[in-house]
Amino acid sequence: MTGPAIPKACVMGHRVAYSRSPMIHNHWLRSLRLNGTYELVDVSPEAFPEFFRNLADRGYVGGNVTTPHKDAAFRLVDHREGPAEAIGAVNTVWYEGDRLVGGNSDFIGFLANLDASAPGWGEPGPALVIGAGGAARAIVYALLERGLKVAVVNRTPEKADALARHFGRQVSAQALSELTRLLPQARLLANASSLGAIGQPSLDIDLAPLHPDAVVCDINYVPLKTALLQAAELRGHRVADGLGMLMHQAVPGFARWFGSTPRVTPQLRALLEADIRAKTAANTGA
Repeated sequence: MTGPAIPKACVMGHRVAYSRSPMIHNHWLRSLRLNGTYELVDVSPEAFPEFFRNLADRGYVGGNVTTPHKDAAFRLVDHREGPAEAIGAVNTVWYEGDRLVGGNSDFIGFLANLDASAPGWGEPGPALVIGAGGAARAIVYALLERGLKVAVVNRTPEKADALARHFGRQVSAQALSELTRLLPQARLLANASSLGAIGQPSLDIDLAPLHPDAVVCDINYVPLKTALLQAAELRGHRVADGLGMLMHQAVPGFARWFGSTPRVTPQLRALLEADIRAKTAANTGA
């Protein structure tokens, strides 16, 4: 495959005008003074397979995949990297020759954000993950890579059981009613569900039993600081927010498409925070 003179990538989703990926990647392109563009493409589920399989013909060197196309992308790529295969989800694609390759950068972003936000976080002891969807699978994979045992709790027990079976004996499925028992042992608590995000039900957890050295993280970034993270900080826990994970997971794709590895900087965070605050205020009438 012969790439275009000016590399072009995109995020592919449906009804995802809120995506901050174009802001992140175009900021890096400007900062690094690179030729390239990154676009948001809204494509329906019906049109996605044809669009996706012909990215190169449309001038794209690759892109990100988001709601609701991740399962389809997993099936449609020519080859999947090992972590994407193990996680069962593809969110980043690029070309190697004529082959469309799928990877998963969510687990990379989760670990990089934790390493930056809470250095030395990998204390011996179990991790507790709330949720059993695609993000939870990536986080469980990441934690297993660091040698931790993981307990997964979810509103739908069958999904937690399926996730635990997928990853094997280092992962256990637990009922929500077991949270109080699990919190004193946990050295990391990760909310990998949508609970606590704007427009979603709240995540009601009493953190009083949580081990005092535990790190608390949340994949949600609207609001910028969820109620879970606020409560954790009040109790003196170190936290890692969803915006950090979002920025760090974008790094591998950018490096693939544009040939330079960007840095997650305070300037990028400030840009995103300002946009989130402005749009949140506009939507709530504040």
